[in-house]
Amino acid sequence: MYDSKFKSNETDDLFAAILALETEEDCYRFFEDLMTIKELQAVTQRWQVARMLDGKKTYGEIETATKASAATISRVNKCLQYGAGGYTRVLKRMQEQEANDEQ
Repeated sequence: MYDSKFKSNETDDLFAAILALETEEDCYRFFEDLMTIKELQAVTQRWQVARMLDGKKTYGEIETATKASAATISRVNKCLQYGAGGYTRVLKRMQEQEANDEQ
């Protein structure tokens, strides 16, 4: 069991709400209500940076494609290397799902 430094009943409740989402439309509706446009864009950008870093893209390629700053790319890279493993777990699951979809 992972022991997060951010664990709280309130955060557990938020994650339970996220886990209750069933469709992409549910996600759009929930996150558009939950976040500002800028917050959602920032989270989306960090996810794209993580995917590109995982795909062995260079900082320059990532900056060009995502318009992320070098600081953002570095922060995401640090999380990939030394973080809680969240990016890595989801990236692996998505790669497995894509491989299954191709079969």
